[in-house]
Amino acid sequence: MKNLMMRSTIFANLLLCGALFGQSAAPASTENKTNPSAAPAVKPVKTAAKSPYHPNRFAGRAGSYYRLVWGVDSLAVKWTESGEVIKFTYQVLDADKAKTLNDKKNEPSLIDPQAGVKLVVPSLEKVGQLRQSATPEDGKSYWMAFSNKGRRVKRGDRVSIVIGQFRADGLVVD
Repeated sequence: MKNLMMRSTIFANLLLCGALFGQSAAPASTENKTNPSAAPAVKPVKTAAKSPYHPNRFAGRAGSYYRLVWGVDSLAVKWTESGEVIKFTYQVLDADKAKTLNDKKNEPSLIDPQAGVKLVVPSLEKVGQLRQSATPEDGKSYWMAFSNKGRRVKRGDRVSIVIGQFRADGLVVD
């Protein structure tokens, strides 16, 4: 009886040590003994590590600047419609500060110094400008579309968005 207790104590300690060092006790083998190259029944779980090579949306404290001064966050520029349209989106955090971005009097433009172009928001006859100009509300996302005729602005380019006094530099086109 004493021998059985000592064996079970040793076995429990071995399990505990394996757990402490990130190892698990070996499960009962269910592999095919005739085929040693068969895949094990339990597959390890792979976690997707965040790549250190993805650029940050903003350099330094620019994100804080846009949130505090202009009341907007999540600024993004996307290459859409096979490159014919560049879409600028943002989320409003403070509607009072973000009024400038939705003001119809302010003509928005997208500047790409690499391509040497300045894109504008097109105006359609029955629809008007391809942008949202309603009074901004906290927590809502807004967008505007810039015409990229000739596909001069490419994915990966760093562009600037200018709307009245608002200016966002160094946005990467996704």
